[in-house]
Amino acid sequence: MPQPAFLLVLVLPALLIALAAVLLLRAARFRPDPAVLESPSGGEPVSVDADAAAGRLSLLIRKRTVSVREPEAAVRAEFRSLLDLLPELYPAAHMALEREIVNGRTLLYRWRGEEAEAPTVLMSHFDVVPAEEEGWIHPPFSGAIADGRVWGRGAIDTKGTLVCILEAVEQLIQAGFQPRRDVYLSFCDDEEIAGDGAPTHVRLLQERGIRPGLVVDEGGAVVEGIFPGVRGPIAVVGVAEKGVSDFELIVRGAGGHASAPPRLGTAYRLARAIRRLERRPPKPFFPPPTRDMLDTLGRRSSFGYRILFANLGLLEPLLARLFHRLSPETRALSSTTIAVTTLQGSPAANVLPAEARAGANVRVAVGETAEGVAARMRRVIADDAVELRIVRAGDPSPVSTTREEPYRIVAAAIRGTYPEAAVTPYVMLGGSDSRHFAAICPYVYRFTPYELSREERETIHAANESLPVRSLGKGIEFYIRLIRSV
Repeated sequence: MPQPAFLLVLVLPALLIALAAVLLLRAARFRPDPAVLESPSGGEPVSVDADAAAGRLSLLIRKRTVSVREPEAAVRAEFRSLLDLLPELYPAAHMALEREIVNGRTLLYRWRGEEAEAPTVLMSHFDVVPAEEEGWIHPPFSGAIADGRVWGRGAIDTKGTLVCILEAVEQLIQAGFQPRRDVYLSFCDDEEIAGDGAPTHVRLLQERGIRPGLVVDEGGAVVEGIFPGVRGPIAVVGVAEKGVSDFELIVRGAGGHASAPPRLGTAYRLARAIRRLERRPPKPFFPPPTRDMLDTLGRRSSFGYRILFANLGLLEPLLARLFHRLSPETRALSSTTIAVTTLQGSPAANVLPAEARAGANVRVAVGETAEGVAARMRRVIADDAVELRIVRAGDPSPVSTTREEPYRIVAAAIRGTYPEAAVTPYVMLGGSDSRHFAAICPYVYRFTPYELSREERETIHAANESLPVRSLGKGIEFYIRLIRSV
């Protein structure tokens, strides 16, 4: 009678060959739907004057609309000056649309369509983060147009988007176009400080019984080289946002003179807690929107990668760990992230800190909660002397579907503008004002309609933020196509 070990030697190779055959067959069949690859006509061809739009963006960049919690009178004047300038730049839009200045500082426009039900909301913000002049090729508030680009704070984030929307509206109105449904433009002045502008707009629409059928805000863009095995441009559309939370770690002690330090002092225990969090990061996994992204882009990847993505159900734990190690971006896509950003201790080199503090910015993955993350962090730190306090709890936004008409409208406008780009959902890593609109609309999407290189993306909130004039023109084209379709 054959021995079990002998049988295993006979059967195991056959099982491995069968498994390999299944994996390869699934990979061979794992191809994009031909209908999805077809670029829609997008209606009539779109022609825009990107150079003229660049001039208007330049004027808006010169307004120093820097977000701070308590702005001085000079700063408030810059915001008012921008509000006053818009009617001069876009006269047709301001004749045709109803403009409402909410709370004396934010803008809500209504463009009446043939129907009022399920309107579209297009969003942008006109506040910017601070910018020091050091390190800039052109001063951050110069609005310089040079080397085929518009330079300055807000060129990408997001005065450029505001210009694209208003340019599209202006051009369509001049052509005699009327939308089928109402279109609202929601422009706020405090997105960069997570202010109450967008929540106020949401409450206002709620009180008026308005439930949007589609909301589009800043978010993903057309990018390359971010997904393993995929060549060519990818248009990433945010269907959800990670939660943004702020935590604080606090250790208290006696303090005293540094000449006679105790064992396990406050600074040491805080440092040990941070090290433990670094060594045991949150478990990697793929929430549903990320699985959708892997399915969409995996079908366009090289064959070796398709073997992996075609068999995601079997290989997900392995792939999630791979994404966790590949790069900071893929790590953020596959887990909650914890970034220690501030540290406080003793005010002097020879004084022991009576209290040591660390601030941590936590981006909560879809499917998790801030409270759940805090509970896990306490277990990992495993030190009762370290107090973990939630300063601000922000859970992930709801996930907007990719299987209904609103998403298809956005995807079609992208493919009409960027025919070579593969359109895919993803979870947005940053926060935007659009998360507030999830309370009144299940179809909230986040897409910035530019081709952005890694270098260009890295200038957002940094030196030398600038936008190619050509990209500005493509952004206007996207909004024209979108408005025509809704």
